[in-house]
Amino acid sequence: MASRLNPYINFTGNATQAMEFYKDVFGGSLTVMTYGDAGASDMPNPEQMMHGMLETDSGYTLMASDLPPGVPHNPGDTISVSLSGDDGDDLRRYWTKLSASGTVSIPLEKQMWGDEFGACKDQFGINWLVNISQASA
Repeated sequence: MASRLNPYINFTGNATQAMEFYKDVFGGSLTVMTYGDAGASDMPNPEQMMHGMLETDSGYTLMASDLPPGVPHNPGDTISVSLSGDDGDDLRRYWTKLSASGTVSIPLEKQMWGDEFGACKDQFGINWLVNISQASA
């Protein structure tokens, strides 16, 4: 396997719900291991996600987990997930789903550098950046 760089997002009890949402947005295959699956069935919430990975047909990978009890959680403070490319139809579809129940800070529209770009925070507090590259003239 080649090296990969992908976001890893931590949640507090709703990682499965969030990853199912992202699977609905991007499609692909979601694998989940709970704390109980990993042998930590004596912890307070063994049904919570210890590790999840969404691998999409477009080649995106997103990983996530529920934080163990007592670990501080500050969603969205230090990470934005960037989606970029030249497949405008796919990227606009992702944008529509991600922003539908969230907050748009920059509408997806043509920017001064020539690309379409938008920024939003989804319903789970995760910041998303979408950039649709324009064909060179």
